Amino acid sequence: MRYRFARPRRIVLLGLVALLAATGGPLGAADEIRVGVVLPLTGSQSSFGELERQAFELALEEVNGAGGIAGRPLELLFADDEGDPGRGVAAAEELLDRRDVVMLAGGYSSAVTEALAELAQRRRVPFLVATGAADGITEQGRDFVFRLNPPASEYSASAVDFLVQVVRPRTVAIIYEDTAFGRSQSSSFKAACLAAGITPIVEESYHEADFKLWRVTDILLKVKRRKPDVVYMISYLLDANLIMTQARALSWQPRLFMGGAAGFTLPAFYELTGADAEQVMTVTLWHPSLPYPGAAEFFDEFQRRFGRESDYHGAEAYSAGLVIADALARATSFAPEALREALAATDLSTPFGPVKFVSEGGKTNQNRLPTYVGQWLDGRLELVWPLATAGAEYVLPAPPQR
Repeated sequence: MRYRFARPRRIVLLGLVALLAATGGPLGAADEIRVGVVLPLTGSQSSFGELERQAFELALEEVNGAGGIAGRPLELLFADDEGDPGRGVAAAEELLDRRDVVMLAGGYSSAVTEALAELAQRRRVPFLVATGAADGITEQGRDFVFRLNPPASEYSASAVDFLVQVVRPRTVAIIYEDTAFGRSQSSSFKAACLAAGITPIVEESYHEADFKLWRVTDILLKVKRRKPDVVYMISYLLDANLIMTQARALSWQPRLFMGGAAGFTLPAFYELTGADAEQVMTVTLWHPSLPYPGAAEFFDEFQRRFGRESDYHGAEAYSAGLVIADALARATSFAPEALREALAATDLSTPFGPVKFVSEGGKTNQNRLPTYVGQWLDGRLELVWPLATAGAEYVLPAPPQR
């Protein structure tokens, strides 16, 4: 089995005899293998959820176009969590109890993903996390929960390296949304800065529900008065846009504005923010220029199919789809324990990077990948750090836009 973009290291298909033995009866090609995918398809996080849904669907077409799973089509059943943990759990239970899914996948926000992980472990159903990044998700010893993406504490590693080697700031300010993801990344970034001799002089958190124009202006004025060299922001899409447009309106230009991935990497961030996004840097987990097999091809095909670019969120979801197919193909049956064992043995090259789940450093079933720094230059997010993988030269210090 070969996919156009993935070139997996190893996919072993179940033969018909083995499949019949594993399931106890005859199966036709029309017997779909169902996997439930829980994403925020409505609500404030829907920009991320819709992008990931499209990427999952692209992977699904690739898998079924290559023969499915031993001749059986894979079916992805999408459920909307609306960005709410309770609704996410209810949607997952519906998939498990009434739609006969063999495993779960997805998980965008850390709060929803944590709730889904708890449910999956309690129900002993495999759950492949594509995006939810709070460290605690893989720190509870959950052997049925697997995470494709890096944990939040590792997001800022490349950013701190860039600051130390290039910017050499004395002070930083941290602005973050008060969510599990925001708190986890803020804490790790602060600790890394202190270890590097960079002083965090102000931290400001906010809640999405009350993040209005007056609130962001109040936060930015408070931070601006402290005159930090670098402002590090951990935000989703709409709040990332509001922060930058208001910072520019205040004629404020520290040495560097840097985002902590999430909303700052989406093409929609530049579409909304325009010139105010120019030269903003951000952590990113992926870029189509990286030397991962199929990365550029996935990016091009996604744009051709859906008329827009994908960032790392789409690469995560597409690659999660390939990991699912790989595990299903290698599993001795579709029973939960057999699928858990197949996922645990994953060793796969994907457009998002190599996938191999390890249990170390207090985390269980965690994939390990590096992170990168991108910068918005002339309307495109270019990879600028580390230099070994950079596709463009960084611009520093960024001149004021107004």
